[in-house]
Amino acid sequence: MAPWEPIVNFLIYLGITVPLMGIGVLFFNLTTPYNEFQLIRDGGDVSDQAKAAAGKAAAYDLGGKIIGQVLVLASAVYHSVGIVDLIVWGILGIAFQIVIFYLFELLTPFKVVAEIPKGNVSVGIFSFCLSLASGLLMASLISY
Repeated sequence: MAPWEPIVNFLIYLGITVPLMGIGVLFFNLTTPYNEFQLIRDGGDVSDQAKAAAGKAAAYDLGGKIIGQVLVLASAVYHSVGIVDLIVWGILGIAFQIVIFYLFELLTPFKVVAEIPKGNVSVGIFSFCLSLASGLLMASLISY
């Protein structure tokens, strides 16, 4: 093995995983009726407590989805047999994070997509934990 080969592999996998993360964030944002980035940006207005709370709730919600996705991608990098395998697992990770979010929406006695923009930080934190748990579960399933 040439001494530069691990660096090339690192750069190739980085060049695949970072765009997959970006695609995941884009799809996470597109599949909710609210714009997480707008809520987070508006949450900087500390004079409006409702906007600040909505920003926190959205940040928890989106942050959990990103961490869940990164767990799946990290496991895919570790277990993949090649680049195509990594891409497939990355796309499946994005899809299942979205599916799990909407199962969460369906099974709870409240509507997550209504509570986050209203500033229900508790729902945002719960969504964060669910995304983290589902990402960890999906990451462990890749090894089989």
